[in-house]
Amino acid sequence: MLGGGGSILTVPVLHYVLGYDLKAAIPMSLVIVGLTSGFGAVNHWRAGTVNWRAALSFGPPAMVGAVLGAELGLRVAPRVQLLTFAVTLLAAAVSMLLPRPAETAGGPSRSILVIALIGAGVGLITGFVGVGGGFVYVPALVVLGRLAVKQAIGTSLVLIMLSCIAAAARYHGDAVFDWQAIGIFSALAFVGVAAGSRLVPYVSQQVLRKGFAVFLLGMGAVVLLRGH
Repeated sequence: MLGGGGSILTVPVLHYVLGYDLKAAIPMSLVIVGLTSGFGAVNHWRAGTVNWRAALSFGPPAMVGAVLGAELGLRVAPRVQLLTFAVTLLAAAVSMLLPRPAETAGGPSRSILVIALIGAGVGLITGFVGVGGGFVYVPALVVLGRLAVKQAIGTSLVLIMLSCIAAAARYHGDAVFDWQAIGIFSALAFVGVAAGSRLVPYVSQQVLRKGFAVFLLGMGAVVLLRGH
């Protein structure tokens, strides 16, 4: 329903609700988010709302950043990742409370260095804490890629999928993956994506985004206070 944001709940559900260790929850989240984003990206591709030129601009640096983030995630204490995750939650909440940037006409921006840095930065966060980063990609694609919001959402799903694949590949062999849980979680997520897409015309996006932002603020505060 939001065009992003759901992936940021995957790590808390795996860690706090289902009881997985954080070092397992993050790599498992990458697989789940990658599969879910891929499912959504296919739907957007069929609808013609994926801009492949923008995806190719942001994609490679995002994948490099994701691998580096995963490498870093394997080397630091869980507490550091959890603190970073809490900050990411708060940043996502603030992003959802801000108005979306206006769409601009014209071709892609020529700020290649800026595009590469944003792609690498979001990829780094993806690999490090297991979230997709759509809350950064969508406004960046609107402002720098000069895409319509629907195209930005579709393209961001491709970028999230690529980042998650790259990071999960790095974690593979060094982290525990419960594939049965991943399969069940992903299947339910697919159902949620399909249901959410159908509900979009009937739900106030502004009210939903603000409500979800408040929820993320509360969750971020809880993670900071618990510290584990």
